[in-house]
Amino acid sequence: MKKTLLTLLALCFLLVGCGKSQTANTKDADQAPEEDNKIVIGVSPVPHGEIIKGVLPELEAAGLDVEIVEFDDYIQPNKQLAAGDLDANYFQHKPYLDEFKEQNKLDLTSIGNVHIEPIAVYSDSLTSLDDLKDGDEIIIPNDPSNGGRALLLLEKAGIIKLKDSTNLLSTENDIAENPKNLKFVPMDAQNIPNTYKDAAAGVINSNFAIGAGLNPLTDSILIEDEDSPYANIVAVKTEDKDLPKFKKLMEVLNSDACKKFIEEKYDGAVIPAF
Repeated sequence: MKKTLLTLLALCFLLVGCGKSQTANTKDADQAPEEDNKIVIGVSPVPHGEIIKGVLPELEAAGLDVEIVEFDDYIQPNKQLAAGDLDANYFQHKPYLDEFKEQNKLDLTSIGNVHIEPIAVYSDSLTSLDDLKDGDEIIIPNDPSNGGRALLLLEKAGIIKLKDSTNLLSTENDIAENPKNLKFVPMDAQNIPNTYKDAAAGVINSNFAIGAGLNPLTDSILIEDEDSPYANIVAVKTEDKDLPKFKKLMEVLNSDACKKFIEEKYDGAVIPAF
């Protein structure tokens, strides 16, 4: 009798335990997985980092937890994105991304435009490109996309003529006509604001110009048109491009609030591209 009672009690405990386990498992299955809204984004400090900081309230309202990592070069943001150290980056235009990922075999993609930074020519000694003398030096960015962009700008101003005006990756070797025998000195884009005064002129990307205290609208002697194809983009790993958090990110960066911030902060030196 005692044995039978103990057996029954053990069976009851076993059934209760299984019931609890099944209930717990059912409860866990009913719970939706928590959505990943964390974004570590690599940016150039100006204007990209400033723009992200300017819309942080809207990003937070969208449920995003955004961490900003600043870079002073054009190399590491893409490499760190590909390596998984960043979730996204925002510092470059699409021609640069296309060339960089091809050269470095990276699987990255643009998820949308945000703004245009007109590239411009600056000089400490000239008030116009008409004042260029025979043999003068002009410093240009040394990466293929921005170097080509600089040469296309100078061609549009009538300073040189390129073999193919549609080639966004034109180099000094692609100059067909150079009436003033100008010398083009390629240099890391971030260093040109510190060295352009040593030459007749320098072609500077606006993010580096603004960061150095230069106003592209008032301090340059030639500036790119507003119809520039070089809109700055947000890039992610291709496999991540459809994640909901990136859709939310672009909704904020293409919002009226972002447009208002850009227009009021930069007064035409940076232009919304949406």
